[in-house]
Amino acid sequence: MNDNANPLLDFSGLPRFDRIRAEHVAPAIAALLRNAREAILRVDDDPRPASWANVVVPTETAFDHLDRAWGVVAHLNAVVNTPAIRDAYNAALPKVTAFYADIAQDRRWFARFRAVADSPEFAQLDAAKRKVIDNALRDFRLGGAELGDVDRGRFKAVQEELASLSAKFDDNVLDSENAWTHYVDDAQALAGVPADVIERMRNEAEADGNAGYKLTLRYPCHTPVMQYADDRSLRATMHRASATRASDLGGSPALDNSTVILRILALRYEEARLLGYANFAELSLEPKMAQTPSEVLAFLRDLAHRARPFAEREYDHLQTFAHDALGIDDLSAWDLAYVTEKLKAQRFAYSEQEVKQYFPEDRVLAGLFRVVETIYGVDVRPSVAPTWHPTVRFFEIVDSKGAIVGQFYLDLYAREGKQSGAWMDDAINRRYAHDRLQHPVAYLTCNFSGPVNGEQPYFTHREVITLFHEFGHGLRS
Repeated sequence: MNDNANPLLDFSGLPRFDRIRAEHVAPAIAALLRNAREAILRVDDDPRPASWANVVVPTETAFDHLDRAWGVVAHLNAVVNTPAIRDAYNAALPKVTAFYADIAQDRRWFARFRAVADSPEFAQLDAAKRKVIDNALRDFRLGGAELGDVDRGRFKAVQEELASLSAKFDDNVLDSENAWTHYVDDAQALAGVPADVIERMRNEAEADGNAGYKLTLRYPCHTPVMQYADDRSLRATMHRASATRASDLGGSPALDNSTVILRILALRYEEARLLGYANFAELSLEPKMAQTPSEVLAFLRDLAHRARPFAEREYDHLQTFAHDALGIDDLSAWDLAYVTEKLKAQRFAYSEQEVKQYFPEDRVLAGLFRVVETIYGVDVRPSVAPTWHPTVRFFEIVDSKGAIVGQFYLDLYAREGKQSGAWMDDAINRRYAHDRLQHPVAYLTCNFSGPVNGEQPYFTHREVITLFHEFGHGLRS
């Protein structure tokens, strides 16, 4: 299959989101897995003394292409989770997981990396290349390369089941969130909720062919209802629905993650024990700064000890205010955000809704880009690229000479079929390929409120912080 026949196999530039379809996934991933295996086999069979040039370099392109294509598939599964995309992703996931489990246990490839580390050349490599070799040796060990035959087989099976369970967990959460809706007929029941949120609810109900107002568990609806709805029973309904998503209390046994969680925990423990660790926490810390679980726990307990008096004092203030000012005698979980907003308004004359008026989307983006441009001496410019949704935008970052140093997709708004939360991920990694620098491209994903009736949205201060945070991750690419 050539590049033109399958857009997932075209690495000449940016992903061709306008052409990628679910049916492209299986053949593309199969071809890329085959190419990667062949590249590793050539390294394994190479009779020359191991060196950076004949151990690391020969697999770089094959792995880059596999990572890029699989990254596109995983990204689409997260942001446009249609049944066809989900099925294609879940069908390919076991094959990709098995591949990475296999190569982590490839003893000949492991030996070639060890030979590079033991060679006189290693001391002459720059720090970045030495780090690549050291990390690879660590990953071989954590991937089970040093285990016996029986344990290696079991370790691989654990990895494959964990990958499947993680995907199942995410699917259940997304499906549970999408399945829940609550219609309100009378606008009076939404008293206190900001007007733009109510208008969005009305538009969504109308799009479904219903009268009234449609409430969902997506962030742009759930959060303002919890903060501002005067109807306590409505807040309780929203809270219970959100807190019980994909659980045994969520109303759908098929989407219950309880057994999924227990199985993941059991498999993580088994994985750790197979590698000689007492528990998964020890294994998880191997590539991290903290050395032991006890060190992490000591830090958290010290933090809790220092923070608890302040938290208890603030909670007491909330309880008193809820009783005295709002007539709430039994402060509950669904009251906390609401009472907090009322208390901030009374004590500090602070209103998140008033602050929003200072954060129209265009000014927030302009301010964010200006900060980056000032610090790094670059320009952030709108650009054009195929995207997965009409509201997604694309930008490029250029240096003082006009050369592109990076690009990014910006997917700001919540929608059905998109996983909740905010994150940054790599679309294309920075690397030298055939003496040419491949500049990095990132996905920046949020779940903010979108435009209402064609008017640009205004961001809360919390959303502004989230956007700056995720953009910071993108700068590290």
